[in-house]
Amino acid sequence: EIKLKASASTGHTASKTRTITMAPKKGTKKGSKAAKASTPSSSNKADPLFPSRPRPNRIGGAIRPKGRDLSRFVKWPRYVRIQRQRAVLYQRLKVPPSVNQFTKTIGKNEAATVFALFDKYRPETSAAKKQRVKEVAAAKASGGKAPAGAANQVKYGLKHITTLVEEKKADLVLIACDVDPIELVLWLPALCRKMEVPFMIVKDKARLGALVRKKTAAAICLAGVDKEDASQLELLKNLAREKYNDNPELVKKWGGGIMGLKTQAKLEKRAKAMAAEEAKKLASLGRA
Repeated sequence: EIKLKASASTGHTASKTRTITMAPKKGTKKGSKAAKASTPSSSNKADPLFPSRPRPNRIGGAIRPKGRDLSRFVKWPRYVRIQRQRAVLYQRLKVPPSVNQFTKTIGKNEAATVFALFDKYRPETSAAKKQRVKEVAAAKASGGKAPAGAANQVKYGLKHITTLVEEKKADLVLIACDVDPIELVLWLPALCRKMEVPFMIVKDKARLGALVRKKTAAAICLAGVDKEDASQLELLKNLAREKYNDNPELVKKWGGGIMGLKTQAKLEKRAKAMAAEEAKKLASLGRA
């Protein structure tokens, strides 16, 4: 600190004092001490009742990481609401047997065996087909023998499969359980039963589509297999007849009719009250 004194020019002995504080030098201990001494110490401590929680300004800072599950209050997209409402309606309403049978899919191990067999006979890719067509054209031009394509392949397409079933050329039909609208394949199990063609209902249309190199497929079938897979196909056909074609329970059993948790609790409470009232009546009559 530097103190300056100035006297008036009139000869009076008045004096003024002015204090100048110099900025501390960087990197010196004395300067840091002087800076600390110059800043006033805060006597107010943090209030423990209201701790300071600075809000992060990053993405997602407005979302509560902990606490209540707020997913119930989220406005979900329309397609999510529709598929959830459809699932609830299928539980609540009485579902006729022709629709309810699509909920009875084959088990995981059985499905693995079926898909392993169908995977051997996947149709050729577009690049392989283009190459084969070129080879056939070149063989015809040179007068040689054209290469033959695969004899047995997985067939797909509703019209094509319908024709194969009507002509009894299909050996085993796989129908997807989640086709929307369901009316596209609703009649196919009845047709397979009438024409005595074994069929299975499997999960799901995307998995069937992957077998035929498409996004989805409503139904696929095999019209023939090689000699080494004939016994495996016969076992699967017998399984399909047992579980689907010759299963009378599948065409008689209705589905749905399952109430929600609140309704179930209400009905249970009502049944208990009625049972208690009946017991009181019997006790009053001396029959208890």
